[in-house]
Amino acid sequence: MSDSQVEGAASTSGLGSGKRRWTELLAGRVKRQMCGPGTEQKLQESAVHLLRRHLNLNDLLLEVEGAPRKMLCLNQLIDPEACTNLSSSLIGSALRDQASRLGVPVAVLSSRLVASSITQICVSDGEPSHRVLLSAEQRKKLSSLLEVAQYLLAHSMFSRFSLCQELWEVQGSLLLEVVWQLHIQNVVSFQELLESHADTQATVAWLFRNLCLLCEEMEASPYNDIASAMLSDLVQMFVLRGFQKNSDLRRNVEPEQMGQLAFVVLQRMLIFALEALAAGMQDGSPQHKVVKCWFGVFCGHTYDRMISTDSPKRFFSHTLTQVLTHKPVLRVSDAVQMQKEWSFAKTHPLLTGLYRRLFTMLSPEELVGHLQEVLETHEVNWQHVLSCMSTLVICLPEAQQLVKDWVARLLARAFENCDLDSMVTAFLVVRQAALEGPSVFPSYADWFQASFGSSRGSHCCSKKTLVFLFKFLSDLVPFEAPRYMQAHILHPPLVPSKYRSLLTDYVTLAKTRLADLKVSLENMGLYEDLSSARDVTEPHSQAHQDVEKAIAVFEHTGRIPSAVMEASIFRRPYYTAHFLPALLTPRVLPKTPDPRAALIESLRRADKIPLSLYSAYCQACSTAEEKKPESAAPGMKVEAVCAEGPLGPLAAALRELRAAMTDPTQYDVVAARVAVVSERLGAALGRAEEDGSSGGSQIQLSVLTPGLEQQEREVADLLLTCFCQNLIVASSFASPDRQGPWASRLVTAMCGRRLLPVVLTRLCQLLRHQGPSLSASHVLGLAALVVHLAESRSVLPEVRVGLPAPAEGLSVAEFFSSLLTFRTSETSLFCLKFCTAVISYSLCKYSSLSRDTLCSCLSPALVKKFQFIILRLFPEARDPLCPEDTADPPWRPLCRPSADWQQAALCLWKQRTFQELLKEKEFHLTYRDWLRLELEIQPEVDCLSDTESSRSHNYSENSDLVLSGCPGNRDIFSRLQEMAAGLEQGPGAPRSCSPPQGHFLFGVFRRRLQALASGWDVAARLQRQRELLVYKWILLGLPPSIVVGHPQAGRPAAPDCTEFFHLVNSELRNFSHGSALTHDLTVHFFRGLLSACSQSGDPSLTADLVLTACQTECPLVLTSALLWWPRLEPELRSRWRRCLQGPLPQELQRLWEAQRFGRSCLLPDTTSPAPGPAWLSAAALYFEIQRAGKDRVKSQLERLGCQGEELLVFLFFFSLMGLLSSHLTPHGRPRQAVDTPKALDICAEILGCLEKRRVSWLVLFQLTETGGGLGHVLLRLAPDQYVRLLPFAFYSLLSYFDEDALTREDAFLRVAVDMYLKLIRLFVAGETSALSTVASRSRERRGQGDPVGLITEARRLLLRSIPRCPKESFSNVAEVTRRRPLWRVCRRANESAVDTALPLRGQPGCAALAPWPLTCWAVVASFPVPRPQVSGGCTRLSTVGFLQLLATSEDCDPDVRAALLSRQQAGPDADLYREPRLF
Repeated sequence: MSDSQVEGAASTSGLGSGKRRWTELLAGRVKRQMCGPGTEQKLQESAVHLLRRHLNLNDLLLEVEGAPRKMLCLNQLIDPEACTNLSSSLIGSALRDQASRLGVPVAVLSSRLVASSITQICVSDGEPSHRVLLSAEQRKKLSSLLEVAQYLLAHSMFSRFSLCQELWEVQGSLLLEVVWQLHIQNVVSFQELLESHADTQATVAWLFRNLCLLCEEMEASPYNDIASAMLSDLVQMFVLRGFQKNSDLRRNVEPEQMGQLAFVVLQRMLIFALEALAAGMQDGSPQHKVVKCWFGVFCGHTYDRMISTDSPKRFFSHTLTQVLTHKPVLRVSDAVQMQKEWSFAKTHPLLTGLYRRLFTMLSPEELVGHLQEVLETHEVNWQHVLSCMSTLVICLPEAQQLVKDWVARLLARAFENCDLDSMVTAFLVVRQAALEGPSVFPSYADWFQASFGSSRGSHCCSKKTLVFLFKFLSDLVPFEAPRYMQAHILHPPLVPSKYRSLLTDYVTLAKTRLADLKVSLENMGLYEDLSSARDVTEPHSQAHQDVEKAIAVFEHTGRIPSAVMEASIFRRPYYTAHFLPALLTPRVLPKTPDPRAALIESLRRADKIPLSLYSAYCQACSTAEEKKPESAAPGMKVEAVCAEGPLGPLAAALRELRAAMTDPTQYDVVAARVAVVSERLGAALGRAEEDGSSGGSQIQLSVLTPGLEQQEREVADLLLTCFCQNLIVASSFASPDRQGPWASRLVTAMCGRRLLPVVLTRLCQLLRHQGPSLSASHVLGLAALVVHLAESRSVLPEVRVGLPAPAEGLSVAEFFSSLLTFRTSETSLFCLKFCTAVISYSLCKYSSLSRDTLCSCLSPALVKKFQFIILRLFPEARDPLCPEDTADPPWRPLCRPSADWQQAALCLWKQRTFQELLKEKEFHLTYRDWLRLELEIQPEVDCLSDTESSRSHNYSENSDLVLSGCPGNRDIFSRLQEMAAGLEQGPGAPRSCSPPQGHFLFGVFRRRLQALASGWDVAARLQRQRELLVYKWILLGLPPSIVVGHPQAGRPAAPDCTEFFHLVNSELRNFSHGSALTHDLTVHFFRGLLSACSQSGDPSLTADLVLTACQTECPLVLTSALLWWPRLEPELRSRWRRCLQGPLPQELQRLWEAQRFGRSCLLPDTTSPAPGPAWLSAAALYFEIQRAGKDRVKSQLERLGCQGEELLVFLFFFSLMGLLSSHLTPHGRPRQAVDTPKALDICAEILGCLEKRRVSWLVLFQLTETGGGLGHVLLRLAPDQYVRLLPFAFYSLLSYFDEDALTREDAFLRVAVDMYLKLIRLFVAGETSALSTVASRSRERRGQGDPVGLITEARRLLLRSIPRCPKESFSNVAEVTRRRPLWRVCRRANESAVDTALPLRGQPGCAALAPWPLTCWAVVASFPVPRPQVSGGCTRLSTVGFLQLLATSEDCDPDVRAALLSRQQAGPDADLYREPRLF
């Protein structure tokens, strides 16, 4: 109210009394108030009451947006500037009042307020999903907020539990630094926050994600100190809580939540790091940053505050155990073969750094003891164990003796108990330690001789120990390096004379293996390190090293080295053929005898040099003395010239250039260094007065016979060697675009008029005549040199060469391209390497420049040659390219010692920049180019087989890549094919309206196949397969229209494909792998279909009619299309759009939808609808599972809706075909077959889904052609051999059966008995031999194809299941058991079984079984002995009992039949577990 209003009110209220002014009234009131007692206290209370009553709390804390929802207004709490005028006591008072109004506890309200403020802070700088650290502004706001929270907490106005709950609700926006700040400011501890979340797995996932982000941000963050403190505090807490003294995570009791959580987080981080290392991460990648940072937490200073506890030590010990036992997939044989690659120098630096940090917490004795314990109690990762051993002996010298003692104990225990594990461990440990050199551990040869070369060795105790030793050494022979076998032969174990044959047998075996490896024992050097991991050197090269070492020993001791004396007696061939010629190299003898001359004289006096050889040496030295004035020091001319002649200053200048180039701070002096090199080049070659720029003239070269003078060749070699070395050094620390100008400047110096022809001639010699022999570093260096020479093409002269090049001059770039030929397989591979290196270097060097600059540095001819050779050699390059592929050019991988050139070439081919470059007209490979390059190849030395070459031709003739550059080529090809077909069929005639008939060739094929022998023996199958390959080759060479035919004139009827369908169903199906034809035949059919459509009045209808007929008559064509769809679809769409216009027909669209459905099923969130029929969608899904390489698909399959039940049944069928294909195919086709364990896992996953949905799948094992059921389609999708082997697949899944659910099905018992009898029949007929043969050839599948074991388990299943099946299950079993006796099958079995059976037939106790067929006796021989016994109420199948049931002429298995009859008649109490009765 205003003063006037107040005065008016006062005057009107006092009617009849005197008026008094407002000031008077106020003065009187103040006077009265001041006179009362306690006035000051009352005044203060009144003021507070007035503030509480009139303060707008909604503006301070609450903002009402509409009842009943309210949101907290938090600006003043999280804004430090606004909060300076508000005390914590005022905020607390306001919160208390607001809580009373809202009816909630003040602690809950304040906790929600703080949590909401924290959320606002975290999201204030954008989405926090990829951050863990706060910005400076966020950190300032958080500090202000935490001050308020601490006040509220101190005055019991804050709930930690409520805050934790609120924070977990917004965990997606919660930054890790906020949680850490809450912890260190004592608002909410980390442990309290983590334990408040009920979902432990979600907590672990949140922690793991944030720890990875923290490690990734650590290196580049401006707040590195904060990040380091965070990581240190978190790791300390996790170690302290996860590895407490009384915490034993292996006990059965439930551990405390925080300890378990901390343990799991640390474990997950370690596993992530180890798997990233195993995957081969690149330096600088996010994974590399995470691993590097996480391994850094094992530094000792991280645990300074925990030194009084044992938690860090337990943590380090546990970590070392986890590293040593991580993914133990390598076998001992793998370790023996590969351990040379696991030395300290070859192990990843991050892993060796981790080992060194782990070693700091444990003493050497503890480390060796820990290694011993892990090896004795765990399956280990041998790579980690042996690399850890190398690090141990290198970094801890005191551990070396401990390792020797440990190995001695291992050997003693091995020979005492014939313990193979101890023996293996001892040898692997010794060999690994010996790899690190004699300064660390004795050489393997010395250790072997010391351990087994005397009578004190443990192997001399008895014959048993000797047999054990030589059996072990013999088992190593196929896997170990030649060095170790040489050591065993040259330093053999001491063996008593009566057991000498054991040593002789081993030496013979080892020498045979060395001969297979083309390693000569006689040509070994005198001082070779037999434990060295390097390759075996040539004898002459090793001989020179031996000479130098012998001279050094002689100079030191004054006596002939003992190794030389021993070689002169025991190794005479090497001594006379290699050592003496190297020692007696002719030279100018010094006036004062040097050590070499003194050694030669000592050997001559000891009669160790043949007189004739010594005389020849003296004569040669005299000749060298006479020629001394003309030529200085033969054999050392290069060194002498480099040191004293013109090349010496040049070499020094090149070394100075390399020093300037390798130091990034000296890039500014590169020009000066190059100027010095240029000046000394002129001195080396004899600069002519007119020498200057090389432009304006032509260079004449002879490609076939290029020649150089000696001085010119030496200069060229020195320059090229320097360039290659510089490039490799520069590429080791920088990509080509960041290496500076050194390469361009040095190439400019090479372009002088006198020097350029020399360089080009030498490059001609190297690239055209010596290309395949060049090393990788030479290829890379010369490729970069070619690029820089092409860059200067505008100022360089043309090169005119003789035949076979064109008469006109070539540019420098075209000249280099002409040097690359495809005459032989070696030159083709070199051309691939060189083109890959040139293009990769260009793309890296000029990545930031314009497209024109890049094109100017690349020769179109070279790019075309690269396209030609990669499409010819690698079928995967013909696949459609992924448009999202943005990989970098593979230059950096090529600079590594173990570069994979094939992978690099494919990577370059798929690179997006390169594919965009190919769109330029000058780089397009035309048909003329392809034909010219193809004709250059000599067929007799082609690296491709005839079949592979034919496939390459077919692709090239029909690919858009080759033909689209010439618009008329494809039409010309089509006309030529039609002409060929017309000439073959006779004069053309107008089309009739009669029904079309198949091509006469199919009739010829049918008659020839009918004349062949039928049957499934190997000879008949091979003969039939060879005949079909000829037919296939004929069909692929003829026009595709022959396969499909032409529609009738004027009618929309489908073309007649009956003959082709019959050939597929009756013959080609049986030689397919799984459920698909080969790619070439599939493409040929669809090309014929498109050809028929192009001649039809209604192309879409024609295509739909043919493909609809395929669904019932030849479904294998459709499944083949689905398998090859990624390669088939681009051609189908391109041809349809070009020739027929419009969208794809409905049935082709159905194939695309099926393939899209299969692909979407493997995606995490999307699933496309499955098109009909269900078997088509199931085939598409199974092929996608194979392409993706997934073996765990249960989660994806469970997302299928109700439509998935029928689809799952068909999918199970295709998985069964895949399982059988993996058993029958030794290596599998890369696009189709998977390995057996993965195929079995896929079957098991699908079977589990079927059983979970209670969908019956037994119908797949009862398929028949009659009627229109599943058999009509599915039996046409599988080879007959696969169908016959379904019993094997049925019982291969035995361990995955849900027996309780199956026994409740009426059909189970009938199917199980039927499969069992068929399985026995297959075994006796020998058809399961293919499975066991393939399994025995493959090391991974060994033991997976055992039919005998499968029959045993199948019989046990039946005997378990029969009493539990309902009586309704026995209605049809009697028919199953009355099968054709096996007696007749046995009679037709292989007669070779007689020799195996006869020894068993005369054994005691078998007289009653004498009439059995000999084949059955052979089966007896295949069973294990002794006879199994009754155990636990269940009888295993015994040998005699099993053969009895096989030999009976009435029943296949009397026990099973008796059990069935007993169960059917007397109920479930029959004794089913007794031994088989003898009939």
